[in-house]
Amino acid sequence: MFGSDRVLALDIGASKLVLAQFKVVKPRGLELTDYAVSKLDFDPDTTPDPSAFIVAAIRDVLRTHSGIRPGPVALSISGQMVFPRYVKLPPVTPDKIPQIVRYEAQQNVPFPIDEVVWDYQLVGQDSGELSVMLVAVKGEAVKNLTDCVEAAGLEPVLVDVSPLALYNAVRFNYFDLTGCTIILDMGARSTNVVFLEGNRIFSRSIPVAGIAITKDVMKEFELSFEEAEQLKIAHAFVGFGGAYEGHEVGVADRTSKIVRNVMTRLHAEVSRTINFYRSQQGGSQPSLVLLSGGCSVIPHVNTFLKEKLKIEVDYLNPFKNMAVSSSIPAEKIGSDVHLLGETVGLALRRALSCPVEINLMPPQLVARKVFQRRLPFLGMAGLGVILLMLVFWVFLHRMRGMAEERLEKVEARVAALEGPCAGLKSLAAEEAVVNAKIAGLSDRIRDRTRWLSVVSDLHSRMPAGMWLTSLDAVTPPDKPNENRLVIQGMGFSDKVSHPTITDYANKLKGAGYLGDSVLKKVRPVSKTDYLNEFVIEVKLNDKPSPLAPGKPEEEVPAGT
Repeated sequence: MFGSDRVLALDIGASKLVLAQFKVVKPRGLELTDYAVSKLDFDPDTTPDPSAFIVAAIRDVLRTHSGIRPGPVALSISGQMVFPRYVKLPPVTPDKIPQIVRYEAQQNVPFPIDEVVWDYQLVGQDSGELSVMLVAVKGEAVKNLTDCVEAAGLEPVLVDVSPLALYNAVRFNYFDLTGCTIILDMGARSTNVVFLEGNRIFSRSIPVAGIAITKDVMKEFELSFEEAEQLKIAHAFVGFGGAYEGHEVGVADRTSKIVRNVMTRLHAEVSRTINFYRSQQGGSQPSLVLLSGGCSVIPHVNTFLKEKLKIEVDYLNPFKNMAVSSSIPAEKIGSDVHLLGETVGLALRRALSCPVEINLMPPQLVARKVFQRRLPFLGMAGLGVILLMLVFWVFLHRMRGMAEERLEKVEARVAALEGPCAGLKSLAAEEAVVNAKIAGLSDRIRDRTRWLSVVSDLHSRMPAGMWLTSLDAVTPPDKPNENRLVIQGMGFSDKVSHPTITDYANKLKGAGYLGDSVLKKVRPVSKTDYLNEFVIEVKLNDKPSPLAPGKPEEEVPAGT
């Protein structure tokens, strides 16, 4: 789950940030090797954009702590920045859960879904229904933080939420907890209330915390924000109230009353949250409160909450099951242990599988990291393309050499054959001249023998009792390229009847140079009763081309 045995975790709060470095130890553990706490010295009311303070604080830590080296870092953001929602889903197949969760996110997140970064976690199943925790944050807000981290020289790879990081830290270190437990993370701007009960989780951010005390001190003593912070650190404690309350003659007494009033408001909100958890989420009465955060170490806070909530109160020890390097003084870790819970949860996310795994990385950053992960493969693909082109070039170069070698052989062979080829061309020219002469002679012979062949075909097909009286070659006016032969003849009526003449005309069709035939006229010879005369028109072809015999077309009936 990690590229090296070094894990960086960064918790950015409203008044301070904590950067911790862990080392992965076998078989499945972590060891804190170094950490640094840096204050963010700005007034939240007069500084709308703390980006410059965050970048400067991270750079200062990296500069003053040589043991902490830049690298990939898991980042947690304040619980006040996110919008947690808890919804129930009907029993569905796993492949449909993302689609239904997205619909629920659109209905429950108070901003357009395209303007937020959101994630979800299945946190249990009750009566067949799936319990889902939705967590969303304004995309611009989380991108500003990741930009600050990158500007300071670190590489964000995970964005978690402080209360969920504490939840994972408690589940790792207090694996034997029974019943319902509350994590009360008392920060500067807000107090996170996280419920643990079995696999169930519920969290709420209450806007009552350290800055509320600072603002009341500012009003009471008419001080600036920085002066009020210093006075709070120096004199703040929770006054006992009642018979124990002082006469407000000193700064400490007046400050303690302010702290008690703020804690009373916080107690009221925590009680409301417990009642809501029990009534709306079906939870149990808490049996233990674990304190964490900067305000949790104000003197007598634990006693006050134990008295008001009637619940056992203890301080969260995030290193109960985690090692701490011997190079870190025990006094230092003891004074800052209440600030390190979130970094432990973040380190666990980077090294191990955790019960709750929410990641609110901006989509642009995720896309860029995916592209960066693909860069080596793209480089290898590019190198492969270059190698392929090189191999192809070598292949073409070799083929070109082979082709040139073959071309030289072919050209040498062609050169050797040019002499005989010239002689063949001369013979071919002489052959063409001879063929032309032969063709001319053939045409003359054919012209001389054409009429002999025609007359022979006419007489060979003539029946007995028939003779020809004239043969005329004509050219039809409408067909200047066609020659026709007009045949006139006679025959004895008892031997040469109309069918006999028709059969004769049919036999002429396609015989030798004769083509289509037309029987133009058949009639008796005038002033006789024993002779018939006829006229047949036959197409003359240039070359003999026998055709299948057919019935000639009759234009004039017999006897006309």
